[in-house]
Amino acid sequence: MAELIDAAHVDAEAAVTTSAVRDAENRDEFLGRVTREAGFTIELISGEEEARRTMLGISSGLPPGVTDVLALDIGGGSTEFILDRPGQTSVVRSIDIGVVRLCERLLHHDPPTDEELCQAREWVARETKAAVANMGNYQTATFVGTAGTITSLAAMAQKLPTYEPARIHNYRLQLDTIQELEQTLLSRKKADRAGLPGLGKGREEVIATGTIIIRTVMETLGMSAVLVSDLGLREGVLIDLAMRT
Repeated sequence: MAELIDAAHVDAEAAVTTSAVRDAENRDEFLGRVTREAGFTIELISGEEEARRTMLGISSGLPPGVTDVLALDIGGGSTEFILDRPGQTSVVRSIDIGVVRLCERLLHHDPPTDEELCQAREWVARETKAAVANMGNYQTATFVGTAGTITSLAAMAQKLPTYEPARIHNYRLQLDTIQELEQTLLSRKKADRAGLPGLGKGREEVIATGTIIIRTVMETLGMSAVLVSDLGLREGVLIDLAMRT
């Protein structure tokens, strides 16, 4: 990436890191090594700042008429809930459940056992309820999801042979479709998920875990559909950089 940036002669750059490095015991060693070897000064952002920039990205691509948003960003180590309304300060809640963390902590079999799935759903449901407990009237907001799990499910729902952002962005993904896809994924071992229409290479393990999270969150919140955003943190980091330079 440093070589590409140097070759492009850019005017400004930004590099951020999120949950995995926030929680790493050797994060200072890692950040120092990146600076020494690649020249990047990486900004270690909090869950709240991650959510703010994610919302910048999401907001830049919402369809006309969508203003009040409850956004969900499922990451590797954490998941953010963001209630955003015009003229009001965004309400952000970050929970320490992500696709990698959930998989490493509870889902030890391939595919997961019924007991593991039950424990995972209970954990996600409990944390989701706590996250929205004091959030206000989120039920009237449009539920929007971003990041790899949700965009992958949108691609799988449409059986896309290749990833097509124009068909994924602002696609409305129904809960019953997510439930069907979860059944398909959890009935297979990780290796047997490869090649499923719409599933990108390398997502065979985390897509099942992510599907458990999004399904449980939607059932807990009483959401029947999620509006898919192909824009999120990456675009938000760029917008934030543009605003500051």
